[in-house]
Amino acid sequence: MSCLTRLLGDVRLSSHCQGSLWRSREVGAIISTPSTVLIAGILLVMVFFGGCGRLGRDVGEVQAKQVSSTPIEDRKAELLGQIERKFENPDAHYELGKLYQADGLWDKAEYEYNIVLGFVPNHLEAQAALVKLMLERGDMTKAALYADIYMNQAGSSAHNLLVLGRAFQNQELNDYANTCYQQALRLAPNSAGIHKQIGYYYLNKNDKVRAMEYLKRSFQLDPYQPEVAGELGRLGVVVKIPRKTETDTKKLDEVLQSTE
Repeated sequence: MSCLTRLLGDVRLSSHCQGSLWRSREVGAIISTPSTVLIAGILLVMVFFGGCGRLGRDVGEVQAKQVSSTPIEDRKAELLGQIERKFENPDAHYELGKLYQADGLWDKAEYEYNIVLGFVPNHLEAQAALVKLMLERGDMTKAALYADIYMNQAGSSAHNLLVLGRAFQNQELNDYANTCYQQALRLAPNSAGIHKQIGYYYLNKNDKVRAMEYLKRSFQLDPYQPEVAGELGRLGVVVKIPRKTETDTKKLDEVLQSTE
């Protein structure tokens, strides 16, 4: 309303308008003819819709921009800033790719994941994410091809297969995850860690029978695992963590001799 008041204060219709607007300057009375009232009304409408209306739209646009800015968009802007400062930043590219993927921006996500793999060819999390991306796009053939390539690349290392399996499991690609775990187990059949991971995998699938099988074997291979003992206890299997014995008695003998 302030813009209306200001403009009306500036607009003093002169004598060329039909009907003098000012008849009694001494008492400050304003007397107007019908034509003057009409002109003033038109001016009011023009001011409101032309001036104040535009101001209202500008304020509305600013408010809309403020509302549309979300923490995710802010994080994207921050990551883009990091990449602008240092392009060879695989962590930033990977996180940005995940954000794009979550938004369904598959082309952008694929680009970011490929950048990551260009810098770090064995970035197993990015590999698993790229397989999931292909499935989300409906490209089952390419997803299977990529998964086979990545599993073959990791196939000579039980550790890499285990990590890739976890990455697949985090992407809810359970079949690929289990394939990695079983391949890792064939390479390292006496690994307590691999047995534990497979046990947790079956726990996550609510397959308690198989979970118990692998967790029991893990505990047999390494009985000093309180977390495994706890899971077995919840499955109804009572186990006991053995007390560690002193293997190096040399220092103990020296202490005893010094006190004699």
